[in-house]
Amino acid sequence: MSATPLCDVCLVSWRSREPLRACLRALLDQPQVDRIVVVDNASGDGTAEMVQTEFPRVHLIANDHNAGYAAANNQAIRDTTAPFVLLLNPDTEIQPGAISALLAPFAEDPRIAATAPQLRLPDGTIQHSVRGFPESAPILLEVLGLARLFPRSAAVNRYRLRDWDHNSRRGVDQPMASALMLRRAALDEVGLFDESFPLFFNDVDLCYRLRQAGWRIVFVPEAKVTHRHGHSTRQARARAVVESHRGLMRFYRKHYRGRVGRLGYGAVLALAWLTMWPRAGLAALVGATRRVAKD
Repeated sequence: MSATPLCDVCLVSWRSREPLRACLRALLDQPQVDRIVVVDNASGDGTAEMVQTEFPRVHLIANDHNAGYAAANNQAIRDTTAPFVLLLNPDTEIQPGAISALLAPFAEDPRIAATAPQLRLPDGTIQHSVRGFPESAPILLEVLGLARLFPRSAAVNRYRLRDWDHNSRRGVDQPMASALMLRRAALDEVGLFDESFPLFFNDVDLCYRLRQAGWRIVFVPEAKVTHRHGHSTRQARARAVVESHRGLMRFYRKHYRGRVGRLGYGAVLALAWLTMWPRAGLAALVGATRRVAKD
């Protein structure tokens, strides 16, 4: 590792032993990385033992319970000291040159708080990993189908950004935290993850607070990271749907209460949930309709 560290790396793992092994192997070849911290959320699948045995240079924090994504990331960040912190999911693999590319923009602009790479699925397909904030108007356009009807319209696609191919560098609102480089000074100003968002929307909340404080977030397509998307959440799909809904409600209560317009707070939440989890949302609505009909 570099004698002059530029960034530390934080990973939170839950039942991700094999992806984590590949992730750590790729990281050990990165000269810009000083300290690597893995927080294992009581996986029970041998993850902690694998890290201890195969990666003695990695600092392991083995929780005796599943503390959630936000709290575990905060544990990891507090255990680091470098001026930049790279958050990684265990189902990612850093490609050559990615860390250098993510660090470069910070020297160009002192108000950049975070940089995000281009995520690629294992087959090489670009993963659309950046969205706008889930405000009521863009969510409504999604639910009404207008965003799909006009995929090249930036005005209509402000949430899912279908008009953008993720191939150009630009300022963004909320990139996925699967791979996200953060400036420690920005975290010192706005705070770490809000642990009232244990699994979902903690990254959206953090990005929102950074943007509200005047910091910039930049998407850097030159930085490439392979992402085996959803390895952990697929193992608890039902819980993931519920936690996503709860996270969205918390986000609206925290940031958008009083700003949802005539649609009403509850209506916007329902529409947003249908947009994010369409199958689960429609199934819930059908179930509720059937129960009413039986009564």
